[in-house]
Amino acid sequence: MKKKLFALLLAAMMVLSLAACGGGNDPAGDAPDDAASDGAPDSTPDSAPEGGETYVVGISQLVTHDALDAATEGFQDALNELLPGQVTFDYQNAANDPATCSTIANGFVSKNVDLIMANATPALQAAATATADIPILGTSVTEYGVAFGIENFSGTVGGNVSGTSDLAPLDQQAAMIQEWYPDAKNIGLLYCSNEANSQYQVDTVQACLEEMGYTCTQYAFADSNDIAAVCQTAADASDVLYIPTDNSAASNTPIIDNICRGNVPVFCGEENICKGCGVATLSISYYDIGRKTGEMAAKILTGEAEISTMAVEYAPEFVKKYNPAICEALNITVPEGYEAVA
Repeated sequence: MKKKLFALLLAAMMVLSLAACGGGNDPAGDAPDDAASDGAPDSTPDSAPEGGETYVVGISQLVTHDALDAATEGFQDALNELLPGQVTFDYQNAANDPATCSTIANGFVSKNVDLIMANATPALQAAATATADIPILGTSVTEYGVAFGIENFSGTVGGNVSGTSDLAPLDQQAAMIQEWYPDAKNIGLLYCSNEANSQYQVDTVQACLEEMGYTCTQYAFADSNDIAAVCQTAADASDVLYIPTDNSAASNTPIIDNICRGNVPVFCGEENICKGCGVATLSISYYDIGRKTGEMAAKILTGEAEISTMAVEYAPEFVKKYNPAICEALNITVPEGYEAVA
């Protein structure tokens, strides 16, 4: 009887021992929640330094196209290098809808993010409307004075807004058209009427071209629904077309190219539009201005700089580029000093 009782006790002890050993592998155990990435790369810090501050940065990008994508990439790369493992990015894309920019900005305010990066003018305007407290850095914004209706803009927005500009010298863009087509007469300026900075660019370029003796006509489209019709009208009436740095045009370069290739040369305000439908451009690196924005963000987040006194930063250099395929289709010779778009 004693031997039987001992055997039963021994068996019970073995069962309890096995259960204890297997408890750490329970598949139903709680797991840490994953941070929402919203499709953005590197949205969660790999591992924050022990005792270091962590930050949530909201990114509002107007639309997907190469230039804005490059600016966002540069911004994230710079912050990840300067504050390794300390920043979580909440990336949101408005799909070229200004109303969605407002929804995104209000969402960031509700989440109380530490900083908002607004990529393109409508995203910046929406963010500034949504909050006067959270720091906002714009990028891919041509002219901040125009974006905010600031007369005699001195270079500093003030309040909770600063950022970087994608403005290339507009007088030099006009001179580029004269360099390629000195005998042209009618220049069409194609742009989106819903982008305030596009209006600013075409007005400025038109004034320069008219001083050179060209006749200029503006052709404004409201959105992607009427761009084909407006572009066709402009192409039929013009010897040369000019398109400024314009997000709606950048998102619809296949339509423009289908109408203009081999028929009328198009000069562009930035490289990625030129890559899609243009002859030549005087452009900047959007990745570089994104990185500069990230450097500004790091200073703001760590308290090294106060955004209200930060001046808007500009691209350090500009490059003349041409599109080999379109130049071949138009059978034109490229002037010296231009490099091919990648």
